[in-house]
Amino acid sequence: MGRVFDEMWDFFEADGWSPVRLEDDAGTPRDWLRAGFKGEQSQWQVFGQAREDEEQFVCYSSLDLRVPEDRRLAVAEFIARANYGMIIGNFELDFSDGEVRYKTSVDVEGVQLSHALAKGVVYPNVLTVDRYVKGIYGVAFGGLAPVEALADIEA
Repeated sequence: MGRVFDEMWDFFEADGWSPVRLEDDAGTPRDWLRAGFKGEQSQWQVFGQAREDEEQFVCYSSLDLRVPEDRRLAVAEFIARANYGMIIGNFELDFSDGEVRYKTSVDVEGVQLSHALAKGVVYPNVLTVDRYVKGIYGVAFGGLAPVEALADIEA
């Protein structure tokens, strides 16, 4: 479909992710792909987005959970504390529906999205999620305090 999408697709296929191209409601292919990931702590969906006009590759890990409305502030605090000092990527919380995801990205204007460059976007993403997901679940559903959950992870 486009240069960035093709290079992104090639990476996911070469690394054995079995990606699926996403389509819009009319069945038109989009510049997105989806693949599953199973870490040590949990499993979730990984999405690749090719932003062709901007020449950017974005990777999202979307957790298979919706934070209950009454726990969103606590999870937001956990995320803000976890994000502080992160070099590659960041957690995001959608306050309207409770979705939690992690985002990494790279600008590939004028360069090829090589295997090594894509690997440096995708794997830090999923490894970070795997490290912090237990804390997110603990705060969202186990009543853990954000500081306590983060201390357990970063100890």
